[in-house]
Amino acid sequence: MLIDSHCHLDFDVFDEDRTEIIARARAAGIHKMVTICTRLSRFDEIHAIARAHDAVDCSVGIHPHQVAEEGVAPTARLIELAALPEVVGIGETGLDYFYDYSPRDDQRENFRNHIAAARETGLPLIVHTRDADEDTMNILREETGKGAFPGVLHCFSSRRALAETALELGLYISFSGIATFKNAKEIRDIAADVPMDRILVETDAPFLAPVPNRGKRNEPAFVTHTAQVVAGIKGLDPEDFARATTENFFRLFNKSRPVT
Repeated sequence: MLIDSHCHLDFDVFDEDRTEIIARARAAGIHKMVTICTRLSRFDEIHAIARAHDAVDCSVGIHPHQVAEEGVAPTARLIELAALPEVVGIGETGLDYFYDYSPRDDQRENFRNHIAAARETGLPLIVHTRDADEDTMNILREETGKGAFPGVLHCFSSRRALAETALELGLYISFSGIATFKNAKEIRDIAADVPMDRILVETDAPFLAPVPNRGKRNEPAFVTHTAQVVAGIKGLDPEDFARATTENFFRLFNKSRPVT
């Protein structure tokens, strides 16, 4: 039993076969999927997917790429939507200085508003960061000083210092298909050192399909390949790894409920 802790089932590349994709994931042993909100303007569609499928939860948030279009997320609105039964996380949010699609000051304000919502609701913060390690670390430290909050660095592809800071602050780290890529030795080395009780796995579907499906449209069923690679890094049997990461998921995303 595995969990895909981060995917984007609302994206239009899934419009023709979304139900079949969810069924394939369940058949592959994926117990739960969290479909992630990147735009508040699309929250209703994202929430509807979670409502329609017991195996799917959702989050609420504005991705740093979308801040320029969507505006900075109001903390009160995030908190309001987080009260819905299917919403189990806040985000994804964070900083992306690689593409710089949104002004950096707005990204930072948006990030802090999401942190405030995570602190208030107790739901985990889902953090995206790219080429912004220093600012991400500084904001996480500063905001933790105002009061602790749960969270996860999703699709980890950053430097060791950020991983160590996140762990020090009590956050979890999620590994995606990147961990299976030939040129990702640094990510695998970091994964080897992350405590087993702080690891999650994800697809970030439809992006970053793991080997042996690299280059294809990613989907939640493919998280099995990432899990197998990270299990090997940790020296664990895949079943033991699946059990541990599932326990980690329900500990962090403690509003989520197993499918009966």
